[in-house]
Amino acid sequence: MGSVLAASSPNPPPAAGAGAGAQGGAGLVNVPPGFTMPPVSPAPPSPGTASQAGEAEGALPNPGTFEECHRKCKEVFPLQMEGVRLVVNKGLSNHFQVSHTITLSTVGDSGYRFGATYVGTKQTGPAESFPVMVGDMDNTGSLNAQVIHQLTQRVRSKVAMQTQQHKFVNWQCDAEYRGDDFTAAVTLGNPDVLVGSGIIVAHYLQSLSPALVLGGELVYHQRPGEEGTVTSLVGRYTGSNYVATLTLGGAGAHASYYHKANDQLQVGVEFEASTRMQDTSVSFGYQLDVPKANFLFKGSLDSNWIVGATLEKKLVPLPLSLALGAFLNHRKNKFQCGFGVTIG
Repeated sequence: MGSVLAASSPNPPPAAGAGAGAQGGAGLVNVPPGFTMPPVSPAPPSPGTASQAGEAEGALPNPGTFEECHRKCKEVFPLQMEGVRLVVNKGLSNHFQVSHTITLSTVGDSGYRFGATYVGTKQTGPAESFPVMVGDMDNTGSLNAQVIHQLTQRVRSKVAMQTQQHKFVNWQCDAEYRGDDFTAAVTLGNPDVLVGSGIIVAHYLQSLSPALVLGGELVYHQRPGEEGTVTSLVGRYTGSNYVATLTLGGAGAHASYYHKANDQLQVGVEFEASTRMQDTSVSFGYQLDVPKANFLFKGSLDSNWIVGATLEKKLVPLPLSLALGAFLNHRKNKFQCGFGVTIG
């Protein structure tokens, strides 16, 4: 999915926010804070003989989705913050929630966003229900929206769209099939029959062992006077307390390593090389979690000499969370800091 958005918007403007998880503006992946795609429950075992039960116990696990391959490492890194951000969440029922976000920034746009989340009544697991509808709109009328639905036990679909100034900018739809030990997905982005443009992305992941997953991605894009295909291969190895992932393709290489030292400390290292930008970078991040103090700290350092850190503190028993962030670019001699408050 990320490739669809990258290809449809080659030079998106940088998102500016003031809180951890600040979203909005650049692409369809920018959704209201705190939203993640609900996980798919494993298929219930079918009745059978004792030998069939033994085979089920030794069956390979589902590898997940292509977008999740590097997610474990990326979650360790802090999200950039700038300005002041206030978020108020209000649950109207067990299925419906609204949010109000006010952002004040000296770098990006300041304004107000209204968000809504609806979770349906179709129970597919102990902690998941469908359909899921998420959207937010700012004071200029720009809209981000997603609809996710579990069509069958193994098939899930998603439709996402984005508008700016009451005009459609991006929209995409995808279908995902999860087998016992593999995942296959197809995404169609920004199709335009009259102009003759569009993007098609195909993903496939296969579990070769309980720890090893291999797969690939095929991206085909067509515009007036331009047509091309980009392929990439991915491999992921999961240990007892670490995850190592490598992606190689025509667009470059991306390697990540995640390690969980203990219940409080997690670290991650990323290496990225882009053939289009002719640039490479290495990043190191860590996350320190102190549950007894309701304290979460994230820090990062990369090869471009950008140092960043965020601090999140929950003020229990109040439904209030505070977030502080600071990022310093030594090469450009630039400093950014942010402060965020979340209520509810």
